[in-house]
Amino acid sequence: MERKYDFLVIGSGIAGMSFALKVAHKGKVALICKTTLEEANTFFAQGGVSSVTNLLVDSFEKHIEDTMIAGDYLSDITAVEKVVKEAPSQINELVNWGVEFDKNDEGNYDLHREGGHSEFRILHHKDNTGAEIQESLIRAIKKHKNIEVFENHFAIEILTQHHLGVNVTRQTPDIVCYGAYVLNQKTGAIDTFLSKVTLMATGGVGSVYQTTTNPIVATGDGIAMVYRAKGTVKDMEFVQFHPTALFNPGDRPSFLITEAMRGYGGILKTTDGKEFMHKYDERLSLAPRDIVARAIDNEMKTRGDDHVFLDVTHKDPEETKKHFPNIYAKCLSLGIDITKDYIPVAPAAHYLCGGILVDTNALSSIDRLYAVGECSCTGLHGGNRLASNSLIEAVVYADAAAKHTLSRIDYLEYQNNIPVWNDEGTEYNEEMILINQSSKEVNQIMSSYVGIVRSDLRLKRAWVRLDLIYEETESLFQRSKVSREICELRNIINTGYLIMRQALERKESRGLHYSIDYPHK
Repeated sequence: MERKYDFLVIGSGIAGMSFALKVAHKGKVALICKTTLEEANTFFAQGGVSSVTNLLVDSFEKHIEDTMIAGDYLSDITAVEKVVKEAPSQINELVNWGVEFDKNDEGNYDLHREGGHSEFRILHHKDNTGAEIQESLIRAIKKHKNIEVFENHFAIEILTQHHLGVNVTRQTPDIVCYGAYVLNQKTGAIDTFLSKVTLMATGGVGSVYQTTTNPIVATGDGIAMVYRAKGTVKDMEFVQFHPTALFNPGDRPSFLITEAMRGYGGILKTTDGKEFMHKYDERLSLAPRDIVARAIDNEMKTRGDDHVFLDVTHKDPEETKKHFPNIYAKCLSLGIDITKDYIPVAPAAHYLCGGILVDTNALSSIDRLYAVGECSCTGLHGGNRLASNSLIEAVVYADAAAKHTLSRIDYLEYQNNIPVWNDEGTEYNEEMILINQSSKEVNQIMSSYVGIVRSDLRLKRAWVRLDLIYEETESLFQRSKVSREICELRNIINTGYLIMRQALERKESRGLHYSIDYPHK
């Protein structure tokens, strides 16, 4: 079936939904999500949203400098200034959509401070800020008559001149996106979604790794699709491992212990109860995430432990339960009372700082294709994301994408001669064990060789092993009916390759990329 929409949005997190809400008055919007509207990285974001709101002590200049320091001065200053200065107005937009941020007794925002921030500037809703934002946006989306939501639909490929018989290469200067092929997971049909503008908002890549805080749907789909379409992808080596995921073997995804808990006064300790961050950074447990994650990783490897502890037992028990009700409940369900017991934590793959390269309008190297949120590389994060900068980046760049697309939508046309998806000669693949086993192998390869600490030898070993799985999977894909499972496998292989390849190309240790072959800057 062929469908036509003015705007095609692939992904249902804060980036995709806020864009949809900003453009829907101008035309029909198709919002594609491969499970349900609720299952997105946004929903799992506990900490909050960073924005300069208390001008008595804070300033744009301080937030900009904190971001540049955290990013190891690899951040694009234009992107940093854009996000920081536009953040307050976008916070107001979120509030207008129904998001309720916590306030103090005086009626002002109850601001938190997190690692790498010099001031209290994190707006939050208890310890489930992402869920509050996601649910508020979902309510607004469902009310809008011009937005049609397609749950349990999976985007397979974006449409370009390649589908018109043109030989598209990485040197082709004028690649254009015309929409996407989308799998209806309930019927197995593959529909052609034609659009004047396509927005990629597919989130992160955490499921490339064995241990991750991301939902299992975070398989790098948008990045892989754009890479296969010959779009530009950048800074993939900078994968942020959150220092403090709850250590509970068997959990996938891992439950996140928010950065705000260290801002609240939580202290990292080894399994014998000794503090250790003073050996690594003068900011102690509030150092940026790359430093804290490497410190924990080193302590675990040196001592032979599989976790460390986070201690908040010295804080007021009622305050702890008030600020972190979900963490308190989760830990209590495992027999851990965080007001009396230390919390076992270990690093887990959390956030990708790179992705689809975009300009200040969120436009990718492929015309009419925009990318927003974690799948995009705006330049804001550089070598390492500053805590709570991601949600605000998503809404600022969704706003930029909306304004740019609205300025040109009246002049864009559909590409009408796109062929239907051709699966002639394929058959249903009954050997799911092949897909499942290959996915586990990719997870093991990435965690073992392309994790927090790397080396050229490890990266080259990952290359060889990923290449073998890639060849096997492409052969299987060519002869199989399309399924979400095989598409996700292709995507984590493509994404893992990009992380490994760009890590090999960086001949220094910088930000989140740390190599034992280049230990000094």
